[in-house]
Amino acid sequence: MTQSSRDTQTSTQDVALIVGGGPGISSSCARLFAENGMRVAVAARNPEKAVLETLEKTHGVRRYACDASEPAAVAQLFEDVVQEVGTPRLVVHNIDGRVPGIFRKTVVEADPVMVFETLRNAAFSAFLVGQQAARLMLGNEPDANGARGTIIFTNASAALKGFPSGGPFAMACHAKSGLAQSMARELMPRGIHVANVPIDAAIGWTQEDGTRAHRLAGTTVDDNMADPAHIAETYLQLHRQHRSTWAFEVVLRPWVEKW
Repeated sequence: MTQSSRDTQTSTQDVALIVGGGPGISSSCARLFAENGMRVAVAARNPEKAVLETLEKTHGVRRYACDASEPAAVAQLFEDVVQEVGTPRLVVHNIDGRVPGIFRKTVVEADPVMVFETLRNAAFSAFLVGQQAARLMLGNEPDANGARGTIIFTNASAALKGFPSGGPFAMACHAKSGLAQSMARELMPRGIHVANVPIDAAIGWTQEDGTRAHRLAGTTVDDNMADPAHIAETYLQLHRQHRSTWAFEVVLRPWVEKW
């Protein structure tokens, strides 16, 4: 292949940016997107995680350090990705946002500082990432489907129902849903597909011994936890949907989940 042929091939590849890199959904998305011909960038507060280093070696994924709750850091991330990888046509915001001390705290017990940090990490970071993605995608040329890009927000069952001792997380998830809905109504008529994906389940990712497990819910039995590999397939399908049937909210849950 000549150099000019390589340049032409690269210029036609979609660029995907995943913000919130870890061993579950983010890694599965990065792997699948790369296997489907995309150039992929993953951002995390700690990009030196072993799973991200492996993705760089095996799938050519570019790693970036970014605190997605900081406006300047997010702006710099998008600038770097555009310069080094290309302008994204697919952006996934995949940040839970809960600080460890806020888990299972009643409204009386919850530390206001931790509540604010949870909102900042989850909902505010979603705004920052969504804003930068929209600014860039509005400048993309429409593809054959008339689409300029896709923005996907990973969400949780707390976006649909507020659980006892889960008020701060419910606040953050509802805020992210509201943001996504407003963005969808604003941007979809301009060619940007926005999707909100609440995952009503524990997510069991593959461990070194081949089993799937969640740090709190234990080992997956009979597909009772969401499989991040199949979540990634849903995200890729959302990106490829025809604009006559763009989905906004897709709720994913295992077949045995009580809801």
